[in-house]
Amino acid sequence: MIESKVNSVLIVDDVNANIIALTDILKSEYTIYAAKNGQKAIELAEEFLPDVILLDIIMPEMDGYAVIKTLKNSDKTLNIPVIFITGLDKDGNEEKGLELGAADYITKPFSPLVVKLRVRYQIEMINQMRKNIEKERAEKNSRAQIDFLMRMSHEMLTPLNAVMGFTEVLKMQILGKPDISAEVKMYFDEIDYASRYLLKLIHDLLDVSGKKEGAFMLADDVFSFRDVFQNVIKENSHDAAKKQQALTFEIDPSIPPWFYGDKERLTQVITNLLTNAVKFTPEHGAVQVSAKVIHEDDGAAILRTEVIDNGVGISKERQNKIFSLFEQGEGSTVRERGGIGLGLPISKRIAEMMGGEILVESEPGKGAKFTFTCKMRV
Repeated sequence: MIESKVNSVLIVDDVNANIIALTDILKSEYTIYAAKNGQKAIELAEEFLPDVILLDIIMPEMDGYAVIKTLKNSDKTLNIPVIFITGLDKDGNEEKGLELGAADYITKPFSPLVVKLRVRYQIEMINQMRKNIEKERAEKNSRAQIDFLMRMSHEMLTPLNAVMGFTEVLKMQILGKPDISAEVKMYFDEIDYASRYLLKLIHDLLDVSGKKEGAFMLADDVFSFRDVFQNVIKENSHDAAKKQQALTFEIDPSIPPWFYGDKERLTQVITNLLTNAVKFTPEHGAVQVSAKVIHEDDGAAILRTEVIDNGVGISKERQNKIFSLFEQGEGSTVRERGGIGLGLPISKRIAEMMGGEILVESEPGKGAKFTFTCKMRV
């Protein structure tokens, strides 16, 4: 049984001793196939598609020149590099082989080191070419996915805006009546929550496509961080209350009253972190949010926001992936609580553009602590 390795070599020689010698030289690094005549070599090449072929020139019935002609005339084997191994030293033999498509020559008696180095060089070129092809394919697929998501997101915005608009009209007409039941009010709350959640997902998708197009820009407006902080808490307090969670918050009184920067992006990051904390913390759990300035100098301040929960936690393995697009937390937990894995990657990108970062400390079953820093003008 042939031992399987990442790369493979087909050795073609009618002398069994040469096959054994070459196999001993290469078998530690590559899967080895062997053929003692030209026809068998062609059959093995088409079946196994080796990465490199070592081909003897002088063989009975079908010599190496005839073999390489056949290989280069087949779409399946056309691009397999062929290294001739020969004892011929007549003028024109090397030129003839190269004209037929040979990648290199090794002369007999061969040096084990020369064989290893020349085969390795061809293998490295093949592997690099495959990496480039895979990279191009991945980028093409990614671009196609992003384009599709962008078109779908724009298409969804129109009906969603209509739903939210008419829902607001109905609320104004219905909820003001004295005989409206608590159940009806709950229905409107659920519509509001679902609409806001869907709107957030759509904006996340548009952010991803916008970033790919280079349109991921930051505004530079004056705003109150306290207002941002309190609005985020207010937006999430309803969901925390539904799960009977203890949502506590603290904002350092020394934080400057005004900052210059992108209020909406700052809100987006803190909202993503707090929404995740509430989502992945069970009923009767606890979520803490705090904010303070950790450094202020030359008209700029480093702002640190921490979101701590005692929820399900994140394993070390998943911590390396949650900041990648469309990656999420633990599988069963995500299926239970939802999400498509865009919030944290986008938040990380925003934090970096704001001169900061997002760090996570967590253990499964022991909750998580997310720390978000950013640099703001004051």
